[in-house]
Parts: sequence; C-alpha cells; structure tokens
Amino acid sequence: MRSHPRRFLPALGAAGLLTFIALAVRPLVAENPGKQLFERRCTGCHALDNEKSGPHLRGVYGKAAGSLASFQYSDALRKSGVTWDSATLDKWLTDTDSLVPDNDMAFRVANADERVAIIGYLKEISNK
Repeated sequence: MRSHPRRFLPALGAAGLLTFIALAVRPLVAENPGKQLFERRCTGCHALDNEKSGPHLRGVYGKAAGSLASFQYSDALRKSGVTWDSATLDKWLTDTDSLVPDNDMAFRVANADERVAIIGYLKEISNK
C-alpha cells in the first residue's frame, strides 16, 4: 500500500517540514568562507586559472614566488627566494612590502581571520 503525499505532509508537521527544507538546501548555501573571501577580495586582480593584472593563483601554495613563466613579475618578487606557504602568504597579505620590498602589489588584508581563510582556500585549491 502506497502512502499518499497529502497524508505525509500533515504528519511531518511545520517544524519537521522546515527542518527537512533546511537540510535539503544546506549544501547549496554552505560554501567555503575562504572561497567567498577570495572571490570578494582577490578576483579584481587575480583568477584561479588565467592571468589578469595579477598571476593566476591555482597551485600557488608551495610554489616559488615569481616563478610562473606566463606572468611578468617585478624583479623584486622574481629574485625574492620566497616559497608560498601559510607563513609567507600571511605576511604577504598583511603587508606585501614587509616581505618583498619594491614589489608591484599594493593590497592588504588587515583582518587576520580573513587572511587565514583565504590562505586555507589557496592551499586547498593547490592540492587539487
């Protein structure tokens, strides 16, 4: 015997229905906060897979700074000897000149939690 949908909904109740909807929609809304911050704060100059006014950033975590052949970096960044990891990216996003004086990027992320989230996202997409 099949149950009728109209009989199921009243038995579920309003609270149950709201819970069901919230759980069904949750995966659509729960997005990586680092990705959201990257898209909001970084995509004016950077993309993941193509150059803009800044180099593409997929795979940047663990890579030597200024090493992407398809992008023209400042001499300072190319010669810096920096490898992008959590510590160097945090220092870079805090104040680029404190890590590599005379570089071409003039951008800062003052909020430490935002820096951590963005760096986590860059690390995550570099491992894919």
